[in-house]
Amino acid sequence: MRNLDSENGGTTSSVRRPRDSTARRTCICCLGVAVCLVLPTPLHAQVDTASREARTALNRSKDMTAVTMDAPRTTPATRTPKEDVSIRPFRFTASDEALADLRRRVQATKWPSKETVGDRSQGVQLSTVQNLARYWATDYDWRKVEAKLNSYPQFITNIDGLDIHFIHVRSKEKNPLPIIITHGWPGSIIEQLKIIDPLTNPTKYGGSASDAFDVVIPSMAGYGFSGQPTTAGWGAERMARAWTELMKRIGYTRYVAQGGDWGGLIVDQMGVQAAPGLLAIHTNFPGAVPGNIDQAAATGAAPPAGLSADEKEAFDRVALFYKTNLAMYLEMGNRPQTLYGIEDSPIGLAAWMLDHDDRSQQLIARAFAGKEEGLTRDDILDNLTLFWLTNTAVSAARLYCENKLAFFGPKNVKIPVAVSVFPDEIYAAPRSWVEKAYPNLIYYNKLTKGGHFAAWEQPEQLTAELRAAFKPLRRTALGAR
Repeated sequence: MRNLDSENGGTTSSVRRPRDSTARRTCICCLGVAVCLVLPTPLHAQVDTASREARTALNRSKDMTAVTMDAPRTTPATRTPKEDVSIRPFRFTASDEALADLRRRVQATKWPSKETVGDRSQGVQLSTVQNLARYWATDYDWRKVEAKLNSYPQFITNIDGLDIHFIHVRSKEKNPLPIIITHGWPGSIIEQLKIIDPLTNPTKYGGSASDAFDVVIPSMAGYGFSGQPTTAGWGAERMARAWTELMKRIGYTRYVAQGGDWGGLIVDQMGVQAAPGLLAIHTNFPGAVPGNIDQAAATGAAPPAGLSADEKEAFDRVALFYKTNLAMYLEMGNRPQTLYGIEDSPIGLAAWMLDHDDRSQQLIARAFAGKEEGLTRDDILDNLTLFWLTNTAVSAARLYCENKLAFFGPKNVKIPVAVSVFPDEIYAAPRSWVEKAYPNLIYYNKLTKGGHFAAWEQPEQLTAELRAAFKPLRRTALGAR
């Protein structure tokens, strides 16, 4: 066993890339569609802010501990001595004061009046958020997930000028397949915690030793324990390049990648960039909606003629998302800095993040009403509390401002691609669209249960999907070792 700092310090180099100098588009590009809207002037809520007690700042040097792990299975490339390519062990412990302050703020929430309709059409319902608040202020225990996080090897390394946090768990089985997995918004590395053990220790979770993965889970730039960019340019394309550098720096020469939500866009970009070591990608959020169909859905036009039943259902779901959920993405895509309220109020943060998509919101509302299925109350609050403790609500929202990609549309990925379609996703991608979007499609499966947060909601199913999707590639990966 050797210390990773001493093992890797100064042995590999990051590739510095120039910042994107392209001027920002003047049109709002949200979810990949330029949308011109005339919106009524919103009513500005008066926020009665109490004096803010300082939240404990994230002190990485103070929170580092010695973490040892096996040496990389491959030899890292030679690096220039001028670049800091060290990989530093990391762990996080929130202060008691920060947790007490969080509970006080939740209890001191100034509540609005109840919605005037009997459904979610005006936003997250008051009863849902009040149920969440009661549990958050009284029974929720952050220390449980904190202990879970700190039970896994975590690290920080600087790539392209930004600190990148990641979990890295090696399987004890022979010849595991390395995989890098990326979360989305409003998620975090909390999304993937349930799949780490099944992927790295398959014989304990219904698989065989030959199903084993080495698992790398980075926090996106501006999220969780990764650094918050101080200059523009950290979009999906740049993170894709950073993830390629991260895998190289760890020492992997053959690997696969997986993602959903923003993670889906990032793995698509990894596929577009097609680094030599990347064997294939898997996505549970495929970019597959044809451009004319996306445009019709975004503008409220009728669906194009000739759609199959699956295609018509997918069109209707995308159109519903644009109609009922677009406003918050326009705000984050155009004015993320204005969202001071979600950085300052835990309940403001919770309501904003719960209002992601209709089916996820229904699932979460049921959990806080006492019917947990897939996501538990603790799951949801683990994620929200991580955002709160790391002060990343606004820095995470800026990713929408950085985006220049069609969120639902094809990205021109030519490398092998595997796709899993969960029925309660924002849209269930029909095979006909997926085959056109990904000409090198090696796996496609429609599941019977699960939604947008696949790893979080249905870890057993996603684990099985990854085992099946990448099984044919394992011999190729082993050939390079």
